[in-house]
Amino acid sequence: MHVHVCRVLDVRQAFDGWDMARRNGIAARPTDGVDWRCFAPLDLTPILEAALDAFYEQGFHGTTVRDIARRVGQTVPSLYYHHDSKEGVFAALLDLAAADVGWRTKAAAVEGGDRADVRFALVVEAIVLHMTHRVRLASLDQEMRHLSPANRRKYGGRRREVETLLAGIVEAGAEEGLFGATLPAESARAVLGMCQSIAKWYQPGGALSPEELADRYVDIALSAVGGTKRAKLRARRERQRAATRP
Repeated sequence: MHVHVCRVLDVRQAFDGWDMARRNGIAARPTDGVDWRCFAPLDLTPILEAALDAFYEQGFHGTTVRDIARRVGQTVPSLYYHHDSKEGVFAALLDLAAADVGWRTKAAAVEGGDRADVRFALVVEAIVLHMTHRVRLASLDQEMRHLSPANRRKYGGRRREVETLLAGIVEAGAEEGLFGATLPAESARAVLGMCQSIAKWYQPGGALSPEELADRYVDIALSAVGGTKRAKLRARRERQRAATRP
């Protein structure tokens, strides 16, 4: 089995690198220090690590600032020195989640090259791998309603970047005759919602590995957008080739 060597350990480092490349008009490749299939441990502060566990286990309402402080071994006033509120901690984690799935899907799309069917398959794979390998982070999306309007707009904008990327690929595939979808934006939204729901039920160590689940969801997603049999075969072949590339 192919083992990926992690070259980027900090989610913010990866995202900032892609953002800088975009702003400077650089068509960076995934091999430029970024392996989107590699999931190294998150580089979180002790407060964010403790908060992530608490939110995942108890939800936003079930978690108190005192509980987070107790888990990290700090006082409540010391926690407020770093974050102005419980929502501030929650928003910081959602920002990390958006950054993680954002740079991975962008890298996957670049790796897909000129073929919309391959780009689509790789982007869906990247989303599913994020939802499973980063299930604690991904599950927080279900509680974004607890954000203030300002934080919700900020996070919602980052969240829509993935939807826009996927919709553009579906539209390109339909124009190329690879997909039968007549409503690209709605189809992309449906596929994204299907993938995001994984965080509601996925349990690490279950019957299917993240990679096996990604295989299944890519096939389902291709069917959802009316992918031709030829498109499915090509996407599967290219994904297998990319996954075993040294």
